[in-house]
Amino acid sequence: MAEQPQSTSVSASRRAGGGRPDVATLCGLGLAFGGILGGLILEGGTIAEVLQPTAAMIVFGGTIGAVMVATPLRVVLAAVRELFSVFFEKQQDPEAVIEQIIGFATKARKNGIVSLEEEAEAVEDRFLRKALTLAVDGTDLQEIRKMMELEIALEEQRAEARAKVFEQAGGYAPTIGIIGAVMGLIQVMKHLANIDEVGKGIAVAFVATIYGVGSANIFFIPSANKIRARAHAASQLRELMLEGIAGIVEGLNPKLIRSKLEAYVHAGQAPAGKKSAAKESAAPARAAAR
Repeated sequence: MAEQPQSTSVSASRRAGGGRPDVATLCGLGLAFGGILGGLILEGGTIAEVLQPTAAMIVFGGTIGAVMVATPLRVVLAAVRELFSVFFEKQQDPEAVIEQIIGFATKARKNGIVSLEEEAEAVEDRFLRKALTLAVDGTDLQEIRKMMELEIALEEQRAEARAKVFEQAGGYAPTIGIIGAVMGLIQVMKHLANIDEVGKGIAVAFVATIYGVGSANIFFIPSANKIRARAHAASQLRELMLEGIAGIVEGLNPKLIRSKLEAYVHAGQAPAGKKSAAKESAAPARAAAR
């Protein structure tokens, strides 16, 4: 009977991990490009008219270069790796994490918190493993809170830095697109004697503007917002884990711990306005508990 919580915690951790394609991102990109290209075709244009390798080279090369000038290389590389979270959603089920923590609380209440040493080593989530290990080692609850809240804050700062990389790209791309259009018009001016070539050249020149404005508003800025949303969800889940570990250290009844942690699940499902209000109202309670 003593081994049952361990198997439950491991299986719950596995359910909470992993990743799957983000349907919202994929469908959003498909709908955006489909709407733009579909409108172009309905207006009598062709897709070949907007496929200009030179314009793409100017816009995306210039944008990436500007971002690299404005941001340290390590942050740029971290932002590129963060693209995985834009296209793939990590399966982190708060209810599965709650069940995992309740399993820990039940065993700790029966056999003492030291009995969770093996479970702590088997936890897959790094944040929860660290918090549970500190609790098992007998670290003071106030110190656990300080250490883990600092880790939450630092991870939020790192996520914000990665999001700003794409936000900066969204700011530079339209301007680089205008530069590309001007460069195209310069080449058009060389053929003013042939009015047919002038018309075609102007059309091609403005493709760079389309690339710049389109990439900024369809991909770069939305990606920054998606990264921030992922970071907010991850922080909320870590706060849930920290409150669960705090309840275990305090020796609270598992039912009471469940009631506290389920509030995070309900807050995650609430509208944005209610969510922020709930967070503000919970802050004094957390301060009083400390």
